[in-house]
Amino acid sequence: MAKLLVIDDEANVCYSLERTLKSETLDVISAQTAREGLERVRQDGPDAVILDVRLPDISGLEAYGQIREIDPRVPVIIITAHSTTETAIEAMKLGAYEYLLKPVDLQQLREVLARALELSRLSRVPTVLDEPGQPRTTEGDRLIGRSAAMQDVYKAIGRVASQDVTVLILGESGTGKELVARAVYQHSRRGMAPLLTINCAAIPETLLESELFGHEKGAFTGADRRRIGKFEQATGGTIFLDEVGDMSHATQAKLLRLLQEQRFERVGGNETIQTDVRIIAATNQDLAAAVARGRFRQDLYYRLNVFAVHVPALREHMEDLPLLVQHFLLRGNAELHKHVHRVSPEAARVLARHDWPGNVRELESTIKHSLVRATSSVLTPDCLPDSLRTGKPAVEKTSDDQAAAPTLDVRRLVERLLDDQEPDVYDKVVLAVDRVVVSEVLRRTKGNQVEAARLLGISRNTLRAKLHESGLSVEKQVTSEPDRGGR
Repeated sequence: MAKLLVIDDEANVCYSLERTLKSETLDVISAQTAREGLERVRQDGPDAVILDVRLPDISGLEAYGQIREIDPRVPVIIITAHSTTETAIEAMKLGAYEYLLKPVDLQQLREVLARALELSRLSRVPTVLDEPGQPRTTEGDRLIGRSAAMQDVYKAIGRVASQDVTVLILGESGTGKELVARAVYQHSRRGMAPLLTINCAAIPETLLESELFGHEKGAFTGADRRRIGKFEQATGGTIFLDEVGDMSHATQAKLLRLLQEQRFERVGGNETIQTDVRIIAATNQDLAAAVARGRFRQDLYYRLNVFAVHVPALREHMEDLPLLVQHFLLRGNAELHKHVHRVSPEAARVLARHDWPGNVRELESTIKHSLVRATSSVLTPDCLPDSLRTGKPAVEKTSDDQAAAPTLDVRRLVERLLDDQEPDVYDKVVLAVDRVVVSEVLRRTKGNQVEAARLLGISRNTLRAKLHESGLSVEKQVTSEPDRGGR
């Protein structure tokens, strides 16, 4: 169970937050003075702290500094009244996770707290490298595999972890790149300093630069106060940039300068900020190919690729499949309160003949699905997903079983739209092309969205957006919804 500490001198605020945020997975404790709160940090080791800047004994800024001395990895969320936002901003410069204005919006607080607790988990839960003779346990996260391919990964982590250089982790989606990044961080000299993670594909392009570098008040519409970015917060620590291949060219240029000089400016600002961060980046894209196509800066690629770690696809180390299955059985039993101890030979053969396009993540999901269906201590073939047992793809061909590739005459489409005096001709043509390209790629990948995104050279989030915009759905087959308004 995660633990949250609330430090606020207002008893009603502590009571309200305890009552609102406490759940089966989160214990909430409180303190009404800074000194009491600091003692709680020492004794209870909270996973996150909510800290008021106005306290009766010492200032919130001083209290924050002492919390950092006790445990620099604990995320601290500052809550403040309007008159003291400068103090909160100063705390953010020193590494506080976020600050919120009173009266606190509870929904916003829940969202920020969820991210802070996940960050705390990532920096604290150990990532263990699999070694012969290690006891099986559900504690921590484990990189599983004793094959030659996985041994190469462990050796690479060992070589680079203690060296304060940029690391680029390459591999398909679902292979465990985040675990490798955490292992590098935890075995580094910055392992007790903060770790901040950014999924570059999950944040809109217009907001990513602000998220990374911060912005000044008035820098753009909606920038009603200064924001301290992740590179400023994480000074002395590590930044993990997941899906770095999805960065825009403008953000790439600013990241390049940071890598070269450890300096940057906030969006809309002129002040040069000095920082000291180690960058670990990961991508499922072929960055060398992206450089050749002009989609990724060559100079940034060389700066990121100081030391590369390639995480193999599961199909490249299938000899590790039994170890992975047993690991996920153990973890799934603990989560689902099951008692499945082994896999039948027939079920093992079914698992072994699958090519696992979704890699280890797909295997974990499959085992969890199978445990839900299991009724005995043995995992049998009837527990496995239908697509694995029958050998049929999750996405089937069209009803006439011909699965003819969709076609599009772009010139005729443009002529028709112009003849009909339709508005937004460009957008409608692009949408029509997207429908053809995306549906054909999904047909070729048998509906596997991870593989489709890789072939298209886009992120999974972008693919999902294109599916929605194009009226395509992926269920038992790839189908087109009726055109909406000529689109």
